[in-house]
Amino acid sequence: MELLKATIDRELLLMKRNAFMYIFKAVNLTLMAFIVMTTFFRTNMHRNVEYGTIYLGALFFALDTIMFNGFAELAMTVMKLPVFFKQRDLLFFPAWAYTIPSWILQIPITFVEVGVYVFTTYYVIGFDPSVSRFFKQYLLLLAINQMSSSLFRFIAGIGRDMVVSHTFGPLSLLAFAALGGFILARPDIKKWWIWGYWISPLSYAQNAISTNEFLGPSWNQIVSGTNETIGITVLKNRGIFTEAKWYWIGLGAMVGYTLLFNLLYTLALSVLSPLTDAHPSMSEEELKEKHANLTGKALEGHKEKNSRKQELELSHISDRNSGISGVDSSDSRKRMVLPFTPLSLTFNDTKYSVDMPEAMKAQGVTEDRLLLLKGVSGSFRPGVLTALMGVSGAGKTTLMDVLAGRKTGGYIEGEITVSGYPKKQETFARISGYCEQNDIHSPHVTIYESLVFSAWLRLPAEVDSERRKMFIEEIMDLVELTSLRGALVGLPGVNGLSTEQRKRLTIAVELVANPSIIFMDEPTSGLDARAAAIVMRTVRNTVNTGRTVVCTIHQPSIDIFEAFDELFLMKRGGEEIYVGPVGQNSANLIEYFEEIEGISKIKDGYNPATWMLEVSSSAQEEMLGIDFAEVYRQSELYQRNKELIKELSMPAPGSSDLNFPTQYSRSFVTQCLACLWKQKLSYWRNPSYTAVRLLFTIVIALMFGTMFWDLGSKTRRSQDLFNAMGSMYAAVLYIGVQNSGSVQPVVVVERTVFYRERAAGMYSAFPYAFGQVAIEFPYVLVQALIYGGLVYSMIGFEWTVAKFLWYLFFMYFTMLYFTFYGMMAVGLTPNESIAAIISSAFYNVWNLFSGYLIPRPVVLMDLPGGMDAIRTGCLPVW
Repeated sequence: MELLKATIDRELLLMKRNAFMYIFKAVNLTLMAFIVMTTFFRTNMHRNVEYGTIYLGALFFALDTIMFNGFAELAMTVMKLPVFFKQRDLLFFPAWAYTIPSWILQIPITFVEVGVYVFTTYYVIGFDPSVSRFFKQYLLLLAINQMSSSLFRFIAGIGRDMVVSHTFGPLSLLAFAALGGFILARPDIKKWWIWGYWISPLSYAQNAISTNEFLGPSWNQIVSGTNETIGITVLKNRGIFTEAKWYWIGLGAMVGYTLLFNLLYTLALSVLSPLTDAHPSMSEEELKEKHANLTGKALEGHKEKNSRKQELELSHISDRNSGISGVDSSDSRKRMVLPFTPLSLTFNDTKYSVDMPEAMKAQGVTEDRLLLLKGVSGSFRPGVLTALMGVSGAGKTTLMDVLAGRKTGGYIEGEITVSGYPKKQETFARISGYCEQNDIHSPHVTIYESLVFSAWLRLPAEVDSERRKMFIEEIMDLVELTSLRGALVGLPGVNGLSTEQRKRLTIAVELVANPSIIFMDEPTSGLDARAAAIVMRTVRNTVNTGRTVVCTIHQPSIDIFEAFDELFLMKRGGEEIYVGPVGQNSANLIEYFEEIEGISKIKDGYNPATWMLEVSSSAQEEMLGIDFAEVYRQSELYQRNKELIKELSMPAPGSSDLNFPTQYSRSFVTQCLACLWKQKLSYWRNPSYTAVRLLFTIVIALMFGTMFWDLGSKTRRSQDLFNAMGSMYAAVLYIGVQNSGSVQPVVVVERTVFYRERAAGMYSAFPYAFGQVAIEFPYVLVQALIYGGLVYSMIGFEWTVAKFLWYLFFMYFTMLYFTFYGMMAVGLTPNESIAAIISSAFYNVWNLFSGYLIPRPVVLMDLPGGMDAIRTGCLPVW
């Protein structure tokens, strides 16, 4: 019980922090209820057999809406599964302790969500006014909502992947709806599919909600010429049972299915493992080391470890002493295929502020702006590796973002120059690189292809293909990724490259742009000592080419800290307290701080970086009664830095300001071609999206073909036409929903990559959108041909070339606009869960006005003016 209590408390906490999602779902249902009650308004509805079909459509739509409401469980469940699998494998708790809270705690929310819909629509639509039937409908829809949520949790549990789950989710919806007795009447279901009718939850729900309504007193009028009531006639026309007991059978079935799906969900999480292989790619060096550990042989490189370290330190000293003048003349620096201009970056009295947060104003703060950087000054030079350090909240990343031009809001003051000329962000983006802390790359391309794409769009057009390839090979060798050139990048923490390899790829992606200045945000964060050393070796190699490199870093080890040439140390509040050389064995840094009165001496073997942060903390300032920023401003080091800034802020004789004729390195057409090339590779290597989608289409085509076998040629009864229309209605809506839902996880992953690449100046938004959209055309065409070819012949529609081609035409463009709608929904929303909820709202609106639930003549006669406008804009109508 303690275990269950702990998991319940955690689930409650997660639900509170995700309250926006549940509020959003409730608002979505409220809007949907408003549209429904104004569409099926009671003053426009009549009690006769013809309008009985419309009432039946309103009941089916209620079932469909509540079913779709549970669809959001898919995305939310899949996103939480990686954490669950990790904790389950570490024996935190069994699967049942995880699944029970996620089910039980949803029940109160279900009461609210279903209540919003039923209480709003029941009497406005004009259902039977009996209070008992009102509450029976409410109770039934509660059970359906629970069944739907448990179904989609179960699908997420067996899918374990966003794309796979978003494929099989709509498939289950389609199968249950098609065999539910409304789209295809029970008497017309083929004998080989009748078993599907009896296992479909929606068949029981349809019988229950229909008998509850049409056996009510308001439907007791006798139809002229018969001995049956209007209600019985409507039920018989659609093949629905006419006994009152079917309400209780349906309600019991919903409860039973809820228990069954939750049990299967628990079982799936108990026995299944994560879908993807979490083992990262392994470098050649790691393989050699593992082999050495197994055989007991020492690696040859280990014998020379100390001598290499000494050589590295000597090269550091040489680099520091050479300064700027040594960039071009130093023989130790690596020569690159593509030359670049070494550039320095200086900033003097730079301030950055934002509008004062409302929470701080509420506490009595009167200032209009919050100052995050308080007049910092410094310089970064070619061939010098600078560490940007400070405690959390000191403003390290803020300063780097200001200098790199990544701050889109706030107020920047002060002077920033690039080799003596005022910094212009339009040109600065072309000569600088920014390695983000989160290593964001397209998961379905290789390391080499990632570098080709970056070089293609960021190197100028004058660099021909051969030189570009040579430069890429050189960069891969520089960052030690040559042995992994064909490895897929994969998703962080899921598959593909290890964290350390991703860091090196991030650096390489920026280096192939041939920048003069590179910013790196915590390149060693999240790495163990060995991986951090490999990354720092890559950084050091980059500096040795003569580039200006600045890294923010947090609590480095001794070896990593001493790999830096200079240190820019900040204290909380955005002020610098030390800007200068680190020195061999951190001698310069230690000497500076030990000269301050009251600072304790560093102990032998103690990490200078840790000691420096400890002795310069806010607590030390209070204890000693000094301000380290003021101490620095009074020092000789500060005066030397000011003189250096002044010197570097003057353009060198004969130099010129940076100037580029265009905003982007490559033309608009090249950007479009490059984006399409990458999307082509990504789609081809993503079978969980492309192959599963085609498999889904084949399954649906065969299902529909056998379900509606030869019904296309039958036109004697109105129900025959209703069945034929039902096949097209279900195909348009549910295959469209599957396309829309399955593309969203793909777009979500690529969108984060797009933000990074656009910020780097690789392309504008349109070429990216072009590549994402254009690659869908051939895949959707294959999908439409497969579906149309199978279904058209099996259902037995009229065989003429013109009609068959028109059928393919409409299916193709229907699949396309649903796919593009899914892309748009992701583009307009902050995350995938919100996109899924908004999408389901539009699916319901399109379902309502598709012309199947409400025939077009009835719509034209009775629909309110505002609703008619919505119907006109509803894509499935056309």
